[in-house]
Amino acid sequence: MMASGQTQPVAVQRLTADRVFSALGTSAAGLTQADAEVRQARQGKNLIQAERKKSPVLAFLSNFTHLMACLLWAAGIIAFVAGLPELGVAVWMVNLINGCFSFWQEYRAGKATDALKKMLPSYATVIRDGQEQKILAEDLVPGDVMVLAEGDKISADARVVRASDLQVNQSTLTGESNPVRKTADAVLEEDLTQAETPNLVFAGTSVSGGNGRVVVTRIGMDTEFGKIAHLTQNMEEAESPLQLQLNRTTKQITVFAACMGVGFFALDQLFVGSEFAAAFIFSLGMVVAFIPEGLLPTVTLSLAMAVQRMSKRNALVKKLNSVETLGSCSVICTDKTGTLTQNEMTVNRLWAVTAEYEVTGVGYGPEGEVRVAGHRIQAAYDDDLRLLVAGGALCSNARLLPPEEEGGRYTVLGDPTEACLLVAAQKAGVDPAEQERAWPRVRELPFESRRKRMTTIHQLPEPLDGARRVAFVKGAPNEILRLSTRCRAHE
Repeated sequence: MMASGQTQPVAVQRLTADRVFSALGTSAAGLTQADAEVRQARQGKNLIQAERKKSPVLAFLSNFTHLMACLLWAAGIIAFVAGLPELGVAVWMVNLINGCFSFWQEYRAGKATDALKKMLPSYATVIRDGQEQKILAEDLVPGDVMVLAEGDKISADARVVRASDLQVNQSTLTGESNPVRKTADAVLEEDLTQAETPNLVFAGTSVSGGNGRVVVTRIGMDTEFGKIAHLTQNMEEAESPLQLQLNRTTKQITVFAACMGVGFFALDQLFVGSEFAAAFIFSLGMVVAFIPEGLLPTVTLSLAMAVQRMSKRNALVKKLNSVETLGSCSVICTDKTGTLTQNEMTVNRLWAVTAEYEVTGVGYGPEGEVRVAGHRIQAAYDDDLRLLVAGGALCSNARLLPPEEEGGRYTVLGDPTEACLLVAAQKAGVDPAEQERAWPRVRELPFESRRKRMTTIHQLPEPLDGARRVAFVKGAPNEILRLSTRCRAHE
């Protein structure tokens, strides 16, 4: 984080919102277009730089030049010299098919890793020349004032200068699915990490609730997201245990086959007395016979099958040998706080005054059902369940997005807790969109730390107990119970 014209980094999280503008050489009215162009010329575009990839030709040829492949090429040549052209062609074809198959598997995995860039948005809303406008995210520069609203993806690291119940999903950086509340206040604590600092937001994350304005501090590869991309692109490749064992086995086979060929040639000359040419060709045939042509394709196909099983569990493997390396692990060290998560929340139980409900299914897909005492039940036949799940869906700002491709997963815009309430409503047979049309929202009181609850007020399609509006409230149980004087139940 650098102030314009300064050489020392500015700890913007320690500054008040008003001082952040001057520290970063901007203002509440944003940069001028001319100033933004000057900064972009000096600092470059807001892009995640791709690593310099190996040429596809070299990547293809590398599958035919490792030690075991070279041994098979040599075996084919020896077979031709020994007068066994059919065997030579067969050995070479095994090598060719195996190399092409390995290249295709790794090429597909490599293309899939390009999805990392898609986690950053294409456009951003900024204030420039005093006007709110939408620009390409790659044109963001430090000092730009970004406007954030619920559902937006954040394009660069930034300091919050205005927040209205602003909550950000930082799971791409931390793995934690719970949204983090952001503030525009100065933070003076010394022992906080970047992700824990409540007045900083980061590229690759998304706004799950509220709105605000932020000043861009870092772009491109200087962002926290860019650092992760840099780490993934610049890891040194080391040979896996399987590669080391195959290389050792290949050397042993080569030495053994050569010794057997020389031995048989010597025995033939000493005891049989065949012509030199015939004895030599015979010994070459013995060398080829001792080379296991089926070893390499067997190993490759086994690893490919393992890669396919991993892909079905949404695990991406770039190198075939990485599967064997993973299988060699006996201990996994992690700094997660107790659990490893999928960044999904699921409703498992619902409670009403008269019944306890079990909800089946996991994740954000609407596959599952609501049960009472092991029997499926629909909201249409249970007024308590209908009011409970409809209230949860209406008192929510989240949105569920269906998979973009067959076999994909549902994704969420907004708070994961609110999203799982929408899923529970669908499992009970209630359509959240239909409920919103029938009971339109009149007003919202957002969640805040003082109230510890969120309230939405809706217009009823017809009067209920003499009232034309109803308020749905969700929040901390002790706060809700403290405010409650009666409970509603249908016998």
